[in-house]
Formats: sequence, structure tokens, C-alpha cells
Amino acid sequence: MKTCDVLVVGAGIVGLTIAREIKLRRPDRSVTVLEKEADVAQHASGRNSGVLHAGFYYEPGSLKAKLTNLGNHQMHQFCDERGIKVNRCGKLVVTTAPDQLSALEKLYQHGIANDVPLQIVTEPEVHEIEPRVHTLEKAIYSPNTSSVDPVLVTRKMVEECEILGISILMGEAFTHGEELQQSVKVATTRRIIHAGALINAAGLYADRVAHVFGVGKNLQLQPFKGLYLHANDAFGPLHTHVYPVPDLRNPFLGVHFTLTVDGHVKIGPTATPALWREQYGWRDRFELREFAETTSTLVEMITAPGSTIRKSAVSEIMKYSKTLLVKQAARLIPGITVQQFQRWGRPGIRAQLVERSTKRLVNDFTIEKTRFTIHVLNAVSPAFTSSLPFASLIADELDSLD
Repeated sequence: MKTCDVLVVGAGIVGLTIAREIKLRRPDRSVTVLEKEADVAQHASGRNSGVLHAGFYYEPGSLKAKLTNLGNHQMHQFCDERGIKVNRCGKLVVTTAPDQLSALEKLYQHGIANDVPLQIVTEPEVHEIEPRVHTLEKAIYSPNTSSVDPVLVTRKMVEECEILGISILMGEAFTHGEELQQSVKVATTRRIIHAGALINAAGLYADRVAHVFGVGKNLQLQPFKGLYLHANDAFGPLHTHVYPVPDLRNPFLGVHFTLTVDGHVKIGPTATPALWREQYGWRDRFELREFAETTSTLVEMITAPGSTIRKSAVSEIMKYSKTLLVKQAARLIPGITVQQFQRWGRPGIRAQLVERSTKRLVNDFTIEKTRFTIHVLNAVSPAFTSSLPFASLIADELDSLD
């Protein structure tokens, strides 16, 4: 049996930054982090694009809008102070059809409302930034969008947690929990833990943990697989990220060109419905219960009145074709060929939250609470970028439980 003041479930970037922030505020608190994998960065924290987003996609007033711009600044500072490499390449959001011009303007106004540094640039100015890019009339340029190595950042956060005296229990999974009169009792695959408070940052299984404590019953995580196709040397260099104008009704940003921290180019990602939560490969970690639950919900989402993902679900599945993926990317940079993009990267799974009653995707970060528990739900992109101020927000919530 183990006791602690605060138990954090999940050692992804969100859970680690929360644990670190709690310990920095109150060094006298004992903090334990529970992680079911034998190593960190095995899921979203190590499989995301590595892009530090600027914060102009998100609805003004939303948690994403409030936290992303600040998170961008704080993560840049965190990396700079620790000598972690950052590729400050910026980002262009370009138009490919006349009907996208009004959406581009709306995106720009979101950014201005969110206090994000942005520029509207003309087509000649776009070509000065990146000569290979195609745009219609104008584009948005975001100078603060960068890239980092997400695995390296996550491992550095582990080091800082351990220096602070935070206990990280690897290879140990949450199995059950209950609130007692003055504490939380948690059963893991190895022991019983009594904690003064519990913070659920369990990523793909955050909804399951929340349901154990009777919260978020109308919410379910629906997995979507993201794949990037990597360029070879024949593609040549690129100076900046290049994105299309997204459909703001959905949380996905469309096929785009991403620069890694080392300047390599990749296109994607897909947002293909996964058939279970950790379906990185066709048979990886298959669970019949998850398969039944996930496929049932997906069918209901696609057939629901007013569904916004019906069309996109089909088009996303088709992106398993390298030819089709390159064809979509060629709208942004004409002349590219499938021979220049042959290697699939490491797949990631987006832990997208869905409302069970309406079958609609939840766009914003979501936090649910009980007397002694706080549950971080829908910690999807830009959660990595937003992780440091998000940790402050959760630490504030924890202080309010005292």
C-alpha cells in the first residue's frame, strides 16, 4: 500500500506538467504519477506532430484559445532555457479556392481576438516566404508557430519531476478507484494507493477513469488515427509549415506540410477513425469490447442528423492511399510526386471526446470534478503546446478542492 497527497493518473506531457506545477507550488506535498506503460511518450505525447501551435484556430473565449498562445510562449521559453532545439519556421495558411477567402478572414479574426501575432500576406509576399507554395490572392502567416521533438520535451519533464521528488510509477495501471470520506482509494495492477486527491490525465482512457468516479457519463473518447507521409531528399527543402484553410466545424486541420525540428518534411496527418483505442497497427492491442463500443459509436456519429463527419470519414479512410494523400498536398505545393513521399511515419491516436447523447465531437478541452478528483478530458491538440498553462489551471482547481 502507498499513500500520497496527490495522485496523477497518466505520465503524458499533460500529467507530468500538472505534477510538476503542483510540486513547485507546494514542495511539502507528496505527488505520485501513475503510468501504465514501461516508458513515457508511448502515446500522444510522443506521437504528435511536434508543432507548437500559435493559437489562432480556436473559438475566442474557449479554453484552447485562452491557453494556446500562452502555452506557445511558455514552451518556447522552457525549451530555450534547457537547450532543447526549436525550429522557428513559422506557418503559412493558404487558400486554394475563392470560397476559402472568407474562411481565411474568419481564421485571422479568431487570431486577433486571441491576441496571436499574425499577418495577412499577399501572394507575392507568400512566395518570398516560400517560393514553392500556391495560394489564391492571400494567406495568413504565423511567425510564432514552431517545431520541437515531443519525446525529448516529455523526457525532460520527467527529469524535472524526479528532481523535485515526484514519484513516477512506470508499468502500473489504474484499475479502480473510489472516493472515501476524506481521500481517494485507488487500486492499480500492483497495489492500493490512498491519495488526498486524484487528477485524471489518462489520455485515451481518461473517460473510463472519470466514469469510475461517476463523472462525464455523457462523454466518450473516440479514437482517430493520424499518419504522416515523410518526404525523401528528392522533395528538397521547405522553409515553413504550410497548411490549408480548415473546416472550423471539425477539430481536424486538413492535409498539410509539416517541418520537423530537424527540417525534414512530412505531409498529413490523416484523421482516420480507429476501430479501438490503441490501434496503431492493424492488430495492435486489439480489445473486443473497445472494438464493439468504438465501431457502434462511429456508425451512430456518421448517421446522426446534421453529422459533420459523414463526408470526412470516407475521405479520411481513402488517405491510406499515398497517391491520394500526395494529390491533396499538391493543392498547396504544386508539382510534387508520390515518388518523393514513400515512408509512413509513426502513427498516433487522437483521443477525441464525443457527446454520447448527440454524437457530436467536443472541440474544447474539458474538465470535470468531484469532491476529491479532477478529470482532464479531451486533451487533444493543442494540448502539448498548452500543457504548461494548462497545468497551472489544474493546480488552481486542485487548490480550490482544499
